[in-house]
Amino acid sequence: MRRAARSVAWYVKGVMGEDAWDKYVAHHEAAHRDGDPASPTERMMTEREFWRDQTDRQDTNPQGRCC
Repeated sequence: MRRAARSVAWYVKGVMGEDAWDKYVAHHEAAHRDGDPASPTERMMTEREFWRDQTDRQDTNPQGRCC
């Protein structure tokens, strides 16, 4: 039962975009590793900066959304 609840929660977070921060962190760690000359080191945004940037981009480029 817990496994089913976790699966539903995971799905809802994906649909609502709540997993965007986790995806950003995973991407940043993979793409901007120190010591890799092919990918320059770049400062990772804080979670607060990330969500501010996300909101600003949505306001600048509105797409189909309910609110």
